[in-house]
Amino acid sequence: MCIVLLTTSHPKYALIVLDNRDEYILRPTSKPHWWTAKPESNHDSGADASQTSREIEVLSSRDLQRAEHGTWLGITKGGNFAVLTNYRETNTHDATHPVHGKRSRGGMVTAWLAADPEQPTNEFVRNMLESGDVKGVGGFSLVCGKLRKLKGEKKIQPLAILSNLCDNPDQVPWICGQRGYEYGLSNAVYQDLVDNVKEGSTEPIWPKIHQGASLLSQALAVTVGDDIAEEELVQILFKILDVDKFPSKHTMDLEEGIPLLKDSIFIPAFGGEEHQRDMLAARQRGSIKQTERGSAAEALTIEARPDDQPNGFQTGLYGTQRQTVILVDWDGNVTYTERALWDSFGNPIERGTGDETFKFKIEDWEVESN
Repeated sequence: MCIVLLTTSHPKYALIVLDNRDEYILRPTSKPHWWTAKPESNHDSGADASQTSREIEVLSSRDLQRAEHGTWLGITKGGNFAVLTNYRETNTHDATHPVHGKRSRGGMVTAWLAADPEQPTNEFVRNMLESGDVKGVGGFSLVCGKLRKLKGEKKIQPLAILSNLCDNPDQVPWICGQRGYEYGLSNAVYQDLVDNVKEGSTEPIWPKIHQGASLLSQALAVTVGDDIAEEELVQILFKILDVDKFPSKHTMDLEEGIPLLKDSIFIPAFGGEEHQRDMLAARQRGSIKQTERGSAAEALTIEARPDDQPNGFQTGLYGTQRQTVILVDWDGNVTYTERALWDSFGNPIERGTGDETFKFKIEDWEVESN
């Protein structure tokens, strides 16, 4: 189960984001790359035709399994940012909150990344709720918003947490609008996590969230006073994403392991006999193509599905597939580093050799305060 950690506590950075994508290891996923999206005209935004016709430059990896080619995390050059986690619906008789959605959850992320650049976050949230687009996609929470610095202030515009359980905008939490906070989200409703903390529970319902936020706070306390290089800070943050408290038994069935995912930030690849066999078969196919593809990291592609075999959706082992660290400084400079841990055939990639780093400056970074 994925984890997202965000902080507004570092004095040099307006926002820091850490993310682990937990998924079936064989699920086809592209490398992170720039791609373009065509925004839909939004009459309420007041944008003219020339503005809405401009293609949007998006940075993300993309899911190659489903036709939507959605993603779990991405950012645009204009500063639209989104990251998604899912959760398992348990009521099989609730048609409005299906266990398995007909549409991809990743489409919720790309809906915001490809939105009209002039559209405010709160308007996007309202439109998604009123149109019913948040329904029928399975359980999800979407952190979304515009990364913008408020002129004359040391703060950014807040980010919304949109969920398929929200029925109106008043139910949508907003985060990251104030300095000095750490936030965490995993495969649960965000408000449930908040309520658990407010109640002062000594047994948090999601230990990985509490540990991740605590480790992030400790890491910042250590690094803030030191003038460390950005590359070193990124590696320190990746170590948080590597904290493994999962049981050493990695051959347990998925249903047995799912309740244990709440305890560990990093999830080592695990699965029962059938999933172990799928993984072995994929690796054998990969070994045949070894001479063609070079290293494991080089086997990852951008646009095309990396393997023509049918595996990739709920097959093979399950665990942390990708890790991402994003730094946004006070000048709007973004450092986006994504770490691939597995190639498309289920072979492990040595940490660091599958890293992709992108640096760019957000357009129109500063805006007037409301």
